[in-house]
Amino acid sequence: MSIKSDKWIRRMAAQGMIEPFEPGQVRVAADGHKIVSYGTSSYGYDVRCADEFKIFTNINSTIVDPKAFDPKSFIDVKSDVCIIPPNSFALARTVEYFRIPRSTLVVCLGKSTYARCGIIVNVTPLEPEWEGHVTLEFSNTTTLPAKIYANEGVAQMLFYESDEVCETSYKDRGGKYQGQRGVTLPRT
Repeated sequence: MSIKSDKWIRRMAAQGMIEPFEPGQVRVAADGHKIVSYGTSSYGYDVRCADEFKIFTNINSTIVDPKAFDPKSFIDVKSDVCIIPPNSFALARTVEYFRIPRSTLVVCLGKSTYARCGIIVNVTPLEPEWEGHVTLEFSNTTTLPAKIYANEGVAQMLFYESDEVCETSYKDRGGKYQGQRGVTLPRT
């Protein structure tokens, strides 16, 4: 298994692996102000977060249970920014829609700009032949409110290609998050 370069990512994006796709690294918005970068990097792709957020709230004092998740544990926000309460988290989704090739595994890491502010990004690996918007989880590890910016870079995807295709892909298994659009809550 080998990590793939910007050249490979551009070639695969041309075949529909990432939509919309930015072939370079964008650091300045159209209006000229600096942003957290997104787009193709040397060995990865920096994804953006859309303007749809689900912010965790304990207003209903429910137990967080992945087998019986209560959607009332979140409040929905549509905005250019998301303020995450102290010691809490929010869900979002990527702007980009992914179609992962059968021989490829994708691992997501947070961007250092957010990590240096105590904001941790968590995403499980994107398995071979998984498709959809990636649901992102942002944990605010600080005792202060933290801000996430929509339509700016939030995480980096690293692509690993095997020298052989897997026997059973995510699509073959009928994975429960296949084809997800929007922010997707836990499913069992």
